[in-house]
Amino acid sequence: MKTTIEILFSSNITNSKNKLLSFYTICTLLIGHMVFSQDIVQFKGVVTDSETNDPLALADLIIKDTNISTVTNAEGEFLLKVPNGMLDKSVTISYLGYKRQEIPLSDLKKRNTKIRLEEAATVLAQIDLNIPKDAESLVRKALKLKGENYYDKSAIMTGFYRETIKKRNKNASLSEAVLEIYKQPYSSIKEDAIRLIKSRKNTNYSRLDTIALKLQGGPFSALHTDIMKYPEFIFSEDYLPAYDFTFDRSTQINNKLVYVVNFKQKKGIVDALYYGKLFIDANSYAMTSAVYNLDVTNRAQAVKLFVRKKPKKATVYPTNASYRVNYRVKNGKWYYGYSNISLTFKVNWKNRWFSNRYTLQSEMAITDWKQNAKGKIPRPKDRLKSNAILIDEASGFSDPDFWGEYNIIEPEKSIESAIKKISKKLKKAQSKKDD
Repeated sequence: MKTTIEILFSSNITNSKNKLLSFYTICTLLIGHMVFSQDIVQFKGVVTDSETNDPLALADLIIKDTNISTVTNAEGEFLLKVPNGMLDKSVTISYLGYKRQEIPLSDLKKRNTKIRLEEAATVLAQIDLNIPKDAESLVRKALKLKGENYYDKSAIMTGFYRETIKKRNKNASLSEAVLEIYKQPYSSIKEDAIRLIKSRKNTNYSRLDTIALKLQGGPFSALHTDIMKYPEFIFSEDYLPAYDFTFDRSTQINNKLVYVVNFKQKKGIVDALYYGKLFIDANSYAMTSAVYNLDVTNRAQAVKLFVRKKPKKATVYPTNASYRVNYRVKNGKWYYGYSNISLTFKVNWKNRWFSNRYTLQSEMAITDWKQNAKGKIPRPKDRLKSNAILIDEASGFSDPDFWGEYNIIEPEKSIESAIKKISKKLKKAQSKKDD
């Protein structure tokens, strides 16, 4: 007889007060959608390195003079939906360490467009002589200038969110959502709010075996990777002195010099802190990107941070916790554009020979935004709450036009395969039920 086992994990970043972001559970509700009257044109293709032909994951594609954008997936593929009234515009493609490229939409194919980016020339050593001598001071300056460098007005953003759960290397669960994000000014202490527009989910519970995973975090965790809006989660005044900051080789983004700063916790610090790289614009001192990991070598402390509930017969611990946040710039002001969280953990069962490895990956991309001139905030009943539990509705992936005119991140081939397999199982189960 199978026993259903619930294990609760937290996919969030925690601050010095151990603030937990509770949001996500094993199910997502398929809800109503917005109706559009404006026709669109879709462009699909891939962005690669011009020399090696390697795909460039997370390259930004932005329609010039608008806030409409998308990013490439792990295989460098993109899907860009453009309103008919904007087909006379161009699309800019940018990627860290590469020359930015601008292409008229009229030159793009609707399918199989290949965009090759050239690597930026090595930054001159003479320019590097102007680099600040103290890396920690540079980071502190970047944090201090957030009110000047980042969009400091209320904004309403449209975001696409995807979350996958893998058992070993096979997709077992997939959730997607379109969100309306009420982004607060970077100088404000007010937290961002989220309204769910559309969502869908499929789960292969046979692949998950007897475990039903309950995950905290979701879209709110993605938002909280925004270091410049929420520095207290990583670089609070209490924790900044606990890190060593050093300079790495400089790079470029949008043909501008970017300083690269490595950081890691100092020796002798017992708290589970972070290590990684910060990318800071040399002219404005704006942080353009950050890639970092939580140090999980202290297993007991890592378990306290992530595991909220587990069966007595199971030993559960994280083996990796990595984060990424990318910012975009418009008219000299930077804003949150993309974030990614990847967690890997092991589950060991008493009296079993083999352990199971599960990976949770979530990503969110801003695909459009506008100024929230009136400071509009959704009514409490319409907001996505941090402790929301959303009911699982079967199906959703069978409708190829589900997202309508929303820009989304193209699914990777492994995810597409999982969608097809899960959908087939759901159809078979439904057929048996109808019989």
